[in-house]
Amino acid sequence: MILIYYFMIFSLSFIGMEFIAWFSHKYIMHGWLWNLHKDHHTGGKHTVETNDLFSLIFALPSFLFIFCGLMFQLYTLVAIGFGMTAYGIAYFCVHDVFIHQRIKLFRNIDSAYFRAVRRAHKLHHKHLEKENGESFGFLFVKKKYYEIDPKQNVEQIK
Repeated sequence: MILIYYFMIFSLSFIGMEFIAWFSHKYIMHGWLWNLHKDHHTGGKHTVETNDLFSLIFALPSFLFIFCGLMFQLYTLVAIGFGMTAYGIAYFCVHDVFIHQRIKLFRNIDSAYFRAVRRAHKLHHKHLEKENGESFGFLFVKKKYYEIDPKQNVEQIK
């Protein structure tokens, strides 16, 4: 029974990270920390971007949850930390590997979900400035991105 509890905490923290990612992307990365995120939208294809500092920023709380949870035997904190870490791994695999191909893996994945994720992200990157953006979420995409005709040029979509 206790394992189910920790699995639920892990799962809720993983799902909750989507809201944290959306909020921080929309209001922090496209807000007061735009200077760190800007090269991700306007720069060329670089191995390392200043935007990559966000992975360290987001890794710190998950590390602290796991570390403090283990130190003080507060295993709910450990489950939260691992949920956050799992979200970070999923984010890296989908965003950096699948979408931006920073590592040449997952190139031939083809499903309605992954097409929708890619469309939403392309539409997000259509905006080169911090204002007027769309699709700030990441793993959970709106229905409209599933409905876009795959033959339609993404750059022409409003």
